[in-house]
Amino acid sequence: MKLMQGNEAAAEGALAAGCRFFAGYPITPSTEVAEHLARRLPEVGGKFIQMEDEIASMAAIIGASLTGKKSMTATSGPGFSLKQENLGYAALTEVPVVVINVQRVGPSTGMPTSPAQGDVMQARWGTHGDHPIVAISPASVDETFEAAVHSFAISEKLRVPVVLLIDEVIGHLREGVRVRDESEIEEEMRKGPTVAPEEYLPYRDDGTGVPPMANFGEGYRYHMTGLFHDETGFPDMSADNAQGLMNRLMSKMEQHRGIYEWVQETQTEDAEVLVVSYGSSARAASRAVQQAREAGLRVGQLRVVTVWPFPEERLKAFRGHVDKVLVPEMNMGQLRLEVERVMGDSAEVVGIHRADGELFQPEQIYREIREVL
Repeated sequence: MKLMQGNEAAAEGALAAGCRFFAGYPITPSTEVAEHLARRLPEVGGKFIQMEDEIASMAAIIGASLTGKKSMTATSGPGFSLKQENLGYAALTEVPVVVINVQRVGPSTGMPTSPAQGDVMQARWGTHGDHPIVAISPASVDETFEAAVHSFAISEKLRVPVVLLIDEVIGHLREGVRVRDESEIEEEMRKGPTVAPEEYLPYRDDGTGVPPMANFGEGYRYHMTGLFHDETGFPDMSADNAQGLMNRLMSKMEQHRGIYEWVQETQTEDAEVLVVSYGSSARAASRAVQQAREAGLRVGQLRVVTVWPFPEERLKAFRGHVDKVLVPEMNMGQLRLEVERVMGDSAEVVGIHRADGELFQPEQIYREIREVL
């Protein structure tokens, strides 16, 4: 075990997963990710570059990924906003990349050194148009290391952008981490072509929803565009092709839900009240649920680690079993909207919100539990 900061754990997890290229631009509270990788990447034969801004950083990691390098960037709220157009490009062209977003209070400059969970909806819908994306929100420093490894595995397997959505609390917290190096982790690699270069079609579905991906510089020549494209990679904006491409992009996520879905249930078997939580808020929620149990209250916790795609089937299982659902989050009610959509009229959904730059205390959540019972 090593004592590490959350941002450092994210960087080390990325290295253990095989990340060898980072492009970024300093922004509080994510800068330690870049600082750590600026030192560590050259030690393992990787490349680090500070770009002129967040837009260029996102473009750079897309380019590096196209050559076969596992690539990552890190940012916070305002920088995450700037990355969105190129995030959409990566989603449509199916380029594997990982983006760390260490959330802070917004909008605008907000409070740069204070924690929030205000980018939850931005992680899912920040770029324009329908698009596939995965967002993971760990609740501890050790889990941040694991989440970084997991993010690269998902991105490579599904050819999809993955957002590691942590917050300032986790990013700057120091805890023990079971650090593993690359030799201890089964490295996940993107699926390559099995045909000769002259027979390769870069966007032909092989039945899995995820086309094999050839790396630039290996003899396979193909076209990439942000326009809707056919299986050759060249633009095709006919209605049938556009709908078919969108159907495949979205259905591959449902088809492979087992690869990315990550939730944790605690004492839910007999629960009358369910606390749905994620990220650092889940730490306070866990203690509040424990207090409630000690007081004889039937309360359970569903901790959502993979926030997007939302684990709606796991939550639907509680319909008819719980009467109340509490959703504590450091925003004005973003994931609560998803919980309300899934639960419908089967349970009352109560949001517990704070957007003041302060983290939740267990007592605040416990008081809300007592009030709804």
